[in-house]
Amino acid sequence: MKTNSFTEEFFRQTVIFLAGGFIYGAIEILYRGHTHPSMFITGGLCLVWVGGLNSFFRKDIPVIAQMALGGLIITTAEFICGVIVNLGFGMEVWDYSDLPFNIMGQVCLLFLCIWFVFSLPAILIEDFIRRGMFGEEKKKYIWKY
Repeated sequence: MKTNSFTEEFFRQTVIFLAGGFIYGAIEILYRGHTHPSMFITGGLCLVWVGGLNSFFRKDIPVIAQMALGGLIITTAEFICGVIVNLGFGMEVWDYSDLPFNIMGQVCLLFLCIWFVFSLPAILIEDFIRRGMFGEEKKKYIWKY
């Protein structure tokens, strides 16, 4: 695997961040009819973090484990963003208070499960960007646990 300079990797992460922000914003618009700038930032960070799991561990981990970690990463990011944006600034971007198993109305079990599922496309999209735009090798995936 070729070692990238800090500048090259920063550019790659920036492209992945922007893709994540636009994709998440588009999903929100399709699902809710609107989005919020904080979701662009959160979506961008989540694609960088979830997509980079396979690289971070420097060894192959099963996809199902990456998805579980991805679901937790996204839920944690959503909680932090919600505490800041919804509770801190009172913007009321979302509220899960009516859903069961919620924490402070910012995260809930249903969306943790949804983020688990959405982690698989995030992992594959990040890899696709790295291969398609930057010519990196395809990551190896372990599909069984």
